[in-house]
Formats: sequence, structure tokens, C-alpha cells
Amino acid sequence: MIRNSLRTRLTLLVAAAVAIAIAVCAGLSWFIVQNQVIRQLDQTILEPEGEGDKRFLQKNCTPEGASDYHDMATLLFADGRTCSLGSPIVPAEEDKRATSGGGEPVYRYGVTRDGSEVRVVAVNFAPGVAVLEARPLYHIKITLRNTALALAAIAAVGVIGAALAGRAISRTALRPVGRLTKAAEHIAETEDLNTRIPVQGNDEIARLSSSFNAMTAALAGSRERQQQLVADAGHELRTPLTTLRTNIDLLLRSEQTGRQLDPGAKERLLVNVKAQFAELSTLVGDLLQLARGDTDHEPHVELALHDVVTAAAERARLRGADVRTDLHPWYVVGSPASLERAVLNLIDNARKFSPEGQVEVSLKDGRLTVRDHGPGIPEEELPHVFERFWRSPSARGLPGSGLGLAIVAQAVSETGGKVRLSNAPGGGAIATIDLPGTLTRHSQSDKSSQKPES
Repeated sequence: MIRNSLRTRLTLLVAAAVAIAIAVCAGLSWFIVQNQVIRQLDQTILEPEGEGDKRFLQKNCTPEGASDYHDMATLLFADGRTCSLGSPIVPAEEDKRATSGGGEPVYRYGVTRDGSEVRVVAVNFAPGVAVLEARPLYHIKITLRNTALALAAIAAVGVIGAALAGRAISRTALRPVGRLTKAAEHIAETEDLNTRIPVQGNDEIARLSSSFNAMTAALAGSRERQQQLVADAGHELRTPLTTLRTNIDLLLRSEQTGRQLDPGAKERLLVNVKAQFAELSTLVGDLLQLARGDTDHEPHVELALHDVVTAAAERARLRGADVRTDLHPWYVVGSPASLERAVLNLIDNARKFSPEGQVEVSLKDGRLTVRDHGPGIPEEELPHVFERFWRSPSARGLPGSGLGLAIVAQAVSETGGKVRLSNAPGGGAIATIDLPGTLTRHSQSDKSSQKPES
């Protein structure tokens, strides 16, 4: 019942809608038939009965004449007197309007002296005299009742047919929804994100199926990237942890055996341990930065990119870089901390390959460039520079986790920009970031630029 509840509700809604439509149409049809029958009866009453009128006048409403007249008629005088042929008609107050000449006929329902229901038409007969003619309603009532029964039977058949048709239609229409439900239940039970739903047509169900397939594909890709990150992190963490364990074991063995290490060797060992801890801290920080989801970041605000680049350059100078800047105003919407971290990573990466740490940073019209004067990057390695944990064979001996440029790509993507790395004319490598923004600040709520911290 739970599975079929939507189908059942749709069937009931279709049947109810059709039932209401049929009931309205049947009611209108009955009223139309009634009006037509009454109108025809009124026309029949008004048809000239010349022979009857002569007989009425010749007999002067005598009882003998009344027995010969086959219709019901009554003369109504202006003073209220009546004279009848056939079964006397009970006059009404509104019939007096017809006693004055030139008036329209008066149509109404009435009764005879013996209580029979009739249709009455009052027309002017002579000055100060109106004739009331009537026809019995017995046969008309039978006709209308039979018509009502026929319409009710047709409506009942229509509702039953609508229910059957609604069930068939709902079964056909909801078949794609059933496939979607089964796929969702299958994924919930098996966690198989490779499940796909066939997409047919371009209606709402097809769009829903396409969206579902896109959602599962995105989830599968996210899980694959997560697994790859965990695998790469485990591989990268193994080397510094192994080195740390070896060095600490050596220090412990020295203390436990009483065989003191040479002071110079011990100092080099401790320096190495400290360096490994620094490398681990950097690696863990980079992993945390990359592990953030696309929506798990600081709220984006309007900021001055030139101030962010200036702050990153100052931090790089404290680390020994010779940074030369040429910055022009540019305002973007993004995360200050992420963008400063990205710029700092680019400068640090350029410093490692530049003689004496010389780095040129330029910002103009939304394009940020960071150039070094090193040996450049082999063309076959350029497509891989923004991959996680990828390091050029020539840079394996330099410090770093292989995540810096991946963090840059993530931060730029979050801001809606693009980043690329290429070889600069005249030697060295140049990183280019294009960020959407404006030359002037839109928001006036925060005119002072604060230095973000990563």
C-alpha cells in the first residue's frame, strides 16, 4: 500500500475530477432539457385554437360546452370573475397583468381546482379579459425524471471508466518514478553510486532522472577523490613518519645503552627531527585545506585583491623571498584567507626555483601573474602541476608536500576564476590567475582592508 499510495491518490484524483466534470455537465444538460421542454410546451399552449375559441365564445362558458372542450382554459376578467372550460384553473395575482391589452403573455406554474399541476399561459383575449390556458405537467415530469435517470447512469459509467483510465494512466505515468524509487532504494542499500537511470524524452520526469544521475555521478566522483586523497596522504605521510621513528629510535637507544652520540651528530639528528615535524605540520595543514568541501569555506565577501596580494608578498619577504610587485586596484568577491594562501603558495613555489629568491608579482585588470627566473618546467609536466601530491622529478629534493599548487587551484575555483602555469618568455615559469571583479568597490560597508590570515 505504501508503494502504491501515490498511484492510488492519482487515480482517485482523476476519478474525482472526472466525476465532478460529469456531474456538472449532467446537471447543465438536465436544466437545458427542462428549459427546452417547457419552452416547447409554452409554444404549444400559444398555438391558435380557432375552433376552440369559437366554441368557447358560442357556448359562453356553459357547463355543456365545457364537457366538449378537450383543453383547460379559463377566462379571467379584470374584476376577478372567472369562467372556465375543462378543469378550472386557479388564477394568480400575476395573471391580472394579461387583462390589459398590449401586455406580454404571463408564463407560470399553477394548479387546477382538483389539484393537478399544470403549466399556465395567460394572454389578453379582449379588453379587460384574459384567457388562461394550461397543459398538464404529468408527462413532462415523467420525461424529465427518465432523463435524469439516464444522465445519472451515464455519469456513473463515466466515473467508473475514468477510474479505470486514471489507474492505467497513473501506472504508465509513474513508471519512471518507480524506476527512480527503486534506484534510490538500491543505492541506499548497497551504496552503489554507479547506478544510472535510463533517461527517455525531455519532460519533468526525464529531467529528474538526469538530475539524479548527475547527483550520483557527483557523489561517486567525490567519494573517489576522497579515497584518492586518503591514499595519497597515507603514502606521503609514510616517509616523514618513518624518518621520525628511525631518528627517535636512535636517540632512545643511545640513552638506553648509555652510548652517547657525538654532539655534532646528535645536533644534526635533532635538527632533522625538527625539520620532519615542520614537514608533517605543513602536510597536515595542506591536507586539511584540500579536504574542505566546496561549501565548507569562509563566507565570500567583497575584498581588495591588491591588498591581499600585498599581505601575501610581505609574508613571503619574511621567509626570505625577494618579491617585486606591480599592483593595480582590483576588487573581487571571495575568501580573503584562501586567496592569500593561494598567492603565498605561488610566491613560495616561485622562490624555490628562482636564483636568490627573486619573484615578480603583477596585478592588472583582474589578471595576477607570479613569475620566477628559474629553469622553467618541461612541457610534458605542465598538465600535471595542479594535481595533488604531484612533484616534478627535478624538485623531489626540495621541501614541500606537492599540495601547494592544488590548493591554489581549489581557491581560485571557489572564487570563480581560472589559473594556469606556463613557461615565460626569456626563461622561468609564470603562473597566471584570472579572477572576475571590478576596478571599484561596490560595497561601502567595509572600506578598510584587513590582512587575512590563513
